[in-house]
Amino acid sequence: MAFDTGMNTPNDSTETRHLGPQEIEAKIPHRAPMLLLDEVVEITENTLHARKTFSADEFFVQGHFPDYPLVPGVIQCECCLQAGAILLSEHTPAVGEFVPVATRMDSVKFKNMVRPGDTVDIHVTLKEQLSNAFFLTGKMLLNGKVTTRLEFACSITQTQPAGSPDSDAKS
Repeated sequence: MAFDTGMNTPNDSTETRHLGPQEIEAKIPHRAPMLLLDEVVEITENTLHARKTFSADEFFVQGHFPDYPLVPGVIQCECCLQAGAILLSEHTPAVGEFVPVATRMDSVKFKNMVRPGDTVDIHVTLKEQLSNAFFLTGKMLLNGKVTTRLEFACSITQTQPAGSPDSDAKS
């Protein structure tokens, strides 16, 4: 698959769509317990609005913290990254051939706490594409207030079978 080699600032289309759990799994390689989006409320060419309700049973709140459980900031960032991966699936080859890999997070800010039982709205925007590098912004909102804000970049990487010499992926 050849990627656009020039700098591209995408234009947003007006068509919108909703995605449920099965459509989300068809778009990205993430699976439970690390699939962190419940639904995509709206997706356009360059924006995505997703939703997630956190449960007290989520593995990451069990020890963070037992007497006052909070959703870790890294999980909040991962929600934005997964929403970005769904958005990028509209611009890239089929799932299974390539995977989205986070390459950078900048200007990460945590503004409010997220707790089990909270339903958050996740918004991502594709700002720029340069070859197979994609530059996005993300924010998570709880009751209309920002909990997390970040800028991030992803690249699209060809999949390698586990155990192959080239499968030593960056973490």
